[in-house]
Amino acid sequence: MRWCCPYLPLLLLLSFLLLFVGRATVSGVRICSYNVQKMSPKKLANYRVTHTLTRVVSRCDICLLQDVIDPTGKAVKALLASLNRGTDRYDESYYQSVSSRGLGNSPDDMQQYVFLYRTQAVQLTGQYQYKSNNKFVRDPFVVQFQSNKTDIKEFILVPLHSDPLKAVQEIDQLYEVFKEVSTKWNNTNVMLLGDFHAACAYMTRSDKKNIRLFTISDFSWLIGDRVDTTVKGIVNCAYDRIVVYGQPFLKAIEPFSAQVFDFGKEFKLPRTRVLEVSDHFPVEVMLKSSALLLQATPILILLSASVFVQSFLSSL
Repeated sequence: MRWCCPYLPLLLLLSFLLLFVGRATVSGVRICSYNVQKMSPKKLANYRVTHTLTRVVSRCDICLLQDVIDPTGKAVKALLASLNRGTDRYDESYYQSVSSRGLGNSPDDMQQYVFLYRTQAVQLTGQYQYKSNNKFVRDPFVVQFQSNKTDIKEFILVPLHSDPLKAVQEIDQLYEVFKEVSTKWNNTNVMLLGDFHAACAYMTRSDKKNIRLFTISDFSWLIGDRVDTTVKGIVNCAYDRIVVYGQPFLKAIEPFSAQVFDFGKEFKLPRTRVLEVSDHFPVEVMLKSSALLLQATPILILLSASVFVQSFLSSL
């Protein structure tokens, strides 16, 4: 008896959907950190800089910018306009921003922390300006995000652009920031990121014993000591870092996704174009996609099996 399957087209369609959903689980939330080196309205008046920076940031669902000198907000508005060009305000991929005030000891160098985030991927649920009584030159401007696209539904980001000569003390002081904000929001899913100057002459191997983010094993450093986050090539230093607290957060990280993004190589740009933006490269990490997406896969398997059984029984 010859067996035939009148539902073969449907089976093929379901198989395609199964593969499609399986691929959809790969996408999560990409978090980036970038020291943009004196980002100001004058700097973004250079079209090449704005264009390159737009290409870099548009890869990220959340991007922390450091060394932003923009008291009027014109530079951030210009970058947002470039990121959102061609989209409507109500488009799902619309970028928004949240910024600290100017921070620092010198009136000529009051830097801001700026978070740019894609509203389709995350929602801002809290912001807090830490006050350390001069333990930091630029106190961290802490934010909390919520996302339905990730295993970790709500997480805190603590930025730091350290003063190079106080790097060891400031990196250690991040532990106090961690304790305060995790208590404030009752959330230990904390990521610390930024230009820590955590390498070369500013932080040596022997300094690690004086830094609680190293001595407390619950903290995981995702950008290693031997990574080079600088552009010029004169030095090889892992200044820019990403650190997460706790096993739940660590398990929510896509394996091997923490890396330096060499956009000069990726975009085939000469070093001069890269240095127009900064002498640092961005660092990034990917949070795993939500397990909710995986629930669609068993449903499709069951549907496919049901169609197959019905087809087989009807052919008997």
